[in-house]
Amino acid sequence: MTTKAGLDIVVVPPRVEASLWRRLRFENEIGCRQLIFGRYRALALIIARRQHGRRPRHGADLGDMEHFAYEGLLQAIDRFDPLRGIPFGAFARRRIVGSVADGVARMSEVDDAWSQRRRQEVDRARSLVETDANAADPVAALAALAAGLAIGLMIEGGTMRIGEDAPDPRPDAYQSLAWRELQALVARGIDELPERERWVVRQHYEAGVSFTQIADLLGLSKGRVSQIHAAAIGRLRQRLNGYRR
Repeated sequence: MTTKAGLDIVVVPPRVEASLWRRLRFENEIGCRQLIFGRYRALALIIARRQHGRRPRHGADLGDMEHFAYEGLLQAIDRFDPLRGIPFGAFARRRIVGSVADGVARMSEVDDAWSQRRRQEVDRARSLVETDANAADPVAALAALAAGLAIGLMIEGGTMRIGEDAPDPRPDAYQSLAWRELQALVARGIDELPERERWVVRQHYEAGVSFTQIADLLGLSKGRVSQIHAAAIGRLRQRLNGYRR
């Protein structure tokens, strides 16, 4: 099948293709772009399948590869200069391969970021669950877990983050007065935490440092960092409970 698709490209009469490029570039016949894409679509598929066969099974699937290959083919069509005397097939091949490689790299970055995010969420949940492991009421323990995770999200999504990615501190139209008051209350609560708890919370939520990395920085076990985190969230939860009353 691959060989046949490749031969279909090879046997395109040069004069036919030259006519298509002339009409596209100099007469602006947009329909010629579609015809050229159709003639070289098989080449994009061949490259996508070949690249997919060289990738780990947990990477981008064939559909993703084909999408990236088609993007590369379209870019090649738009950038090709028929007056330079370079065969379009050779010109397109390099750009299709590059487009597939770039697309897979982008997906890998997104996957890595998502995996890191999921690991952080699991660490936070385990930290809070282990603290209330002996709770007699499972529903109360679940409510405490939900409250602890919500406080973490409030810290992470609030105005307390540091660095270039910190959000605009000005409230937007979707932030209610009650939400801003809670954020301010949590911010003050963090300032009043014991020094080590405050440091762990700020490093983890504001700077994105994982429990494992914090443990390495402090010379502690990851389990101990988890306990410090849970204690800090527990204090913040108590502060919010007092505020509600």
